[in-house]
Amino acid sequence: MMTHWMDFLPVVEIETDDSPAYAIIWLHGLGADGNDFVPIVNELELPSGASVRFIFPHAPERPVTINSGYIMRAWYDIVHANFSDHQDKSGIQDSQRAVDALIEKEIRRGIPPNRIVLAGFSQGGAMALQAGLRQPNPLAGIIALSCYLPLAESLAAEASSANADTPIFMAHGNYDPVVPMILAMESKEKLLDSGYPLEWHEYPMTHTVCGQEIADISGWLCRIMGAS
Repeated sequence: MMTHWMDFLPVVEIETDDSPAYAIIWLHGLGADGNDFVPIVNELELPSGASVRFIFPHAPERPVTINSGYIMRAWYDIVHANFSDHQDKSGIQDSQRAVDALIEKEIRRGIPPNRIVLAGFSQGGAMALQAGLRQPNPLAGIIALSCYLPLAESLAAEASSANADTPIFMAHGNYDPVVPMILAMESKEKLLDSGYPLEWHEYPMTHTVCGQEIADISGWLCRIMGAS
């Protein structure tokens, strides 16, 4: 099963050095692809000497119900504008296995899990939380941008103790018309109540990424890499 998923997800890879010591797997949002966040490689000011392999996978193409069934790259189907209603559990879990396969691949390539960061924006951020908190290997950190916690009701039963203390950077725009701030806040509170070390940021923006956010992510990654 793992081989199938590893073969299934094409990726864009960028290495900042010939011998990467860290990996950052970055998951795009609905309808985008792995190229969407490639520019962030040059925008993040990472520690000098921190050699990183960035992996930007392309989600599979599938019909998305809320978008009139149009086929687009999506980590899972969205049925309702209230994302916590009628969740595509099987699609979410399939993509979770695909992300797990990417993590396993990096471990086999010599990067220990505590030097692997799982990041994502929007639907990709939801998947970063879904896969990261259930991942059996202890990750360096999880970045969840402009998103929410999917399948929240099953987290307690499925969460991996290996990532109970994994740092989470979660951020959202105050004017986000796509993923409502209230949903992100509810997700944040759920994670904090569950004991996760979560760093929360709000920005005066819509469903996007802003310069201050990138600077804050950079600072957070510097601390994470300094501790590994």
